[in-house]
Amino acid sequence: MSTKRIARRQFLKQNVAATAIVASGFTDLEAHLQGSSNSKGQYRGPLNDSEVNDRQFDSREFSLSSYENIKPSMSFSATNETSARLWQKRVRGKLSELLGGFPSTRVALQARILEKKKFNGYTREKIVFQSRDNLSVFGYLLLPEKISSPVPAIVCLPGHGRGSDDIVGIAENGEQRETKSGYERDFALQVVERGYAAFAIEQLAFGCRRDEAARKKGPGASSCQPAAGAALLFGQTMIGWRAWDTMRAIDYLLSRSEINSSRIATMGISGGGTVSLFSAALDERIKIGVVSGYFNTFRDSILSLSHCIDNYVPGILNYIEMYDIAGLIAPRGLFVESGERDPIFPIHGSRLAVKKAQAIYSVFGAADKIGHEVFDDEHVFYGKGTFEFIKRML
Repeated sequence: MSTKRIARRQFLKQNVAATAIVASGFTDLEAHLQGSSNSKGQYRGPLNDSEVNDRQFDSREFSLSSYENIKPSMSFSATNETSARLWQKRVRGKLSELLGGFPSTRVALQARILEKKKFNGYTREKIVFQSRDNLSVFGYLLLPEKISSPVPAIVCLPGHGRGSDDIVGIAENGEQRETKSGYERDFALQVVERGYAAFAIEQLAFGCRRDEAARKKGPGASSCQPAAGAALLFGQTMIGWRAWDTMRAIDYLLSRSEINSSRIATMGISGGGTVSLFSAALDERIKIGVVSGYFNTFRDSILSLSHCIDNYVPGILNYIEMYDIAGLIAPRGLFVESGERDPIFPIHGSRLAVKKAQAIYSVFGAADKIGHEVFDDEHVFYGKGTFEFIKRML
């Protein structure tokens, strides 16, 4: 989303209000939103506060009270590195189970390069490969123009929007953009400009991996709702499906002579940040996980605000919180960036989650392997501290 777009909750509030105005014959939107005298006498529903002030009807408040009554059974409590590593092994297994599990065998990648195109300072390849039976992945591999030895690679994961096109600088008309724009700010281009290989893979239900109904709605529409819902019906999750695609993308990178197989990272914004976090927690080949516009507590964001269904993992809060997932990455690198005014990942939740994750890293003797940058903006990719961290760690 653009930084100029209205915050999600405000948007919903205004649209609900506007619907009520149309139904009741009001024409003054501003007066209605401000609760002016024009709105007096409007039907407020079957109950009023005086009738039921001793009862509880608020769905969010019920969710929060349920959260407070849960004691996650696998929360981090280790006091030394040996017990911490045993905790990681147990929790990594449970997390894989909660996500729905992964294929027991890796199908042949059957990778194919569809196109090579030169740009100023880098080459872009269009690549397809098989992730699992009946499922293909598309991606752009951006390689620095002059490679004298194998280079580090970063798997770049877009958030909701137009998919991988929107992180490699391709405009809606198919032409290359002159300037980096949008909330994702062409971060895969920023990666290759710094001398790393960038593998921008299309996340399932975005871009060219959407269903026909979503494609008809326009370039920014996703098919997350039906696809993630289908995953839940199978006892699986969209996060699990996307994390497996990321692991298979790493399998492909390891087949390329230009890539340094011991120096691979993941990077994502928003929904891409989700997959970057979970993938790094599950796949120890990933040396750094970069999480932009996502890392928080489940309580303060995913549980409390309206999010896409692709964010949900059934039962996860019975076992761990989001900062425990970060603990599965230790002592490998983790960098988090958070917008001070991000409306869907509140900054207080991000600060708390990072503080908890830092405590886990300290048990591993790796306090310097986790970083957090808070910047003065909304739900956008920032990158300043991110690339400084990557340069030091990768």
